Amino acid sequence: MDCPSEEQLIRMKLNDQTTIQWMDFDFEKRQLTIYHTELCDEILYRLESLKLDTVLVESVQSDDIPPSVENANSEKKLLRQVLGINFFFFVLEFIAGFNSHSMGLVADGLDMLADSLVYALALFAVGGSLIRKKKIARAAGYFQLILAVIGFIETMRRRFAGLETVPSFQTMVLISVLALIGNGLCLYLLQKSKSQEAHMRASMIFTSNDILVNLSVIAAGGLVYITNSAYPDLIIGTIVLVIVGKGALKILKLAE
Repeated sequence: MDCPSEEQLIRMKLNDQTTIQWMDFDFEKRQLTIYHTELCDEILYRLESLKLDTVLVESVQSDDIPPSVENANSEKKLLRQVLGINFFFFVLEFIAGFNSHSMGLVADGLDMLADSLVYALALFAVGGSLIRKKKIARAAGYFQLILAVIGFIETMRRRFAGLETVPSFQTMVLISVLALIGNGLCLYLLQKSKSQEAHMRASMIFTSNDILVNLSVIAAGGLVYITNSAYPDLIIGTIVLVIVGKGALKILKLAE
């Protein structure tokens, strides 16, 4: 083992081993240190099958906490924080959206609900195998896609059922500005973690989409005020749902 390509080869060979907690690659010493919870026979067998001149130096019991466990605890704390922020704004936007007759806020609220559930699912992925993390990302992508379709159907129902009451632009702008601040904080926290795990990268995509959604709803509020019409809100609501759908497709691609 003396190059990053061989590291990736090894990771691919071992990525479904749920007993592995952490792997440390030292190219200078041509050495791999693996923290695992059960016997190393299966791990050693797979490494030997790669024909990289694998030699077991030693196998010892250790009470040290591997870095992956520390990282997992840090990720869990971060995910709980962004979960709380997103769920709070889901409740706020969803209620405010119905009270102000704004489909844009309702759509944004659905998006925040999707994120909340995705973050909750991601908590189960922390510290798991690569395959498990990708499964979580895939489930999150499908879930967000389903919510986008449901929201789009509701927008069309309002349009063609003659329910396009002019929404309160003040509520739209105020709530969206607050949500923008919340999502900005979430994105800052997620980027600060610098995690490359699939479920964490998926969370960053969700939050980036949310910021675009907030800006769109603020713009819709301004157009509602200028035109005194519900159409800007319905149009932006539809655009928001398209953004949500595209975000879901990105997540599905990430999980491949």
